[in-house]
Amino acid sequence: MYHRLGLAILTVSTLFTSVGRAQEMPGDYQEALKFLGRKGDYKGGVLKIGLPRNDLQVTVAGVPTPTPFGFSGWVAMTKGDHGKDVVMGDLVLLQDEVNPVMSSLLEHGLDVTALHNHFFWEEPRIFYMHVHGHGKALDVARQLKPALDLIGHVVPLPATPPVPDASTTGTADKLDTARITAIVGHSGEMAGSVYKITLGRDDLKVKEMGATINTRMGLNTWAAFLGTNDSAVVAGDVAMREGEVTPVLKALRENNLDVVAIHHHMTNLHPMIVFLHYWGRGPVEKLASGFRAALNELGKSRRKPM
Repeated sequence: MYHRLGLAILTVSTLFTSVGRAQEMPGDYQEALKFLGRKGDYKGGVLKIGLPRNDLQVTVAGVPTPTPFGFSGWVAMTKGDHGKDVVMGDLVLLQDEVNPVMSSLLEHGLDVTALHNHFFWEEPRIFYMHVHGHGKALDVARQLKPALDLIGHVVPLPATPPVPDASTTGTADKLDTARITAIVGHSGEMAGSVYKITLGRDDLKVKEMGATINTRMGLNTWAAFLGTNDSAVVAGDVAMREGEVTPVLKALRENNLDVVAIHHHMTNLHPMIVFLHYWGRGPVEKLASGFRAALNELGKSRRKPM
């Protein structure tokens, strides 16, 4: 009896000791925190770094809402295979911060996996960006830091004059649709003053319940141009496989097109499709070239055999 009791005490003691050790923060995580200049806690094998937007005074539908109500961003790391860490995060950003932060993340080798809102009628407007990456803890910290340092320090863009209404300008100022078509490599259609190019993704062979999901079912990529040749705006949507998301994001940002949403339009599809929405302003040739750069990244990604 005493022998069994002693074993039980030893087992419990060992258990508490191992749990205690499991909660000790690994040295590489301590180095990562020091490099980032931030605090974090280590529980359940996860280092979590809080990024609360205490600098913001947010109201939702006129109701003052404190930071814990939904404006506390974070990044987290945990140990993965082959001595590498997996990092994920959810960053709380003002609209002027979204694309500078995204560009920094992409330029430093991290992926942006979602961009969306959590609220309606909030002031100021708030967006949520999800981050993903993997590598050594200190290397990941180096990738994160430039983007995290931008949060709260991006200067808002000045107001810009309205885009000219091509319907009231001379013929010479109207959109050169032939030039847009030549740059993009695909033709579109005029709908009033808007020139829209829509492209299917028939190469993906997407099915749901045996039905083929095609362009008319919403599986498409498009760009809509409005304005004049010298001063135009573009808005659009890109349908992508998972592996195409980061290359397309890089192409858009390198061409100064703003990404405004990354999300799903459909569930239970095979393969899985991710959609992003973008917007840009400038000479129509530059906008068309930016759209073409994104198109050039489609169809390259193929899932490697398991």
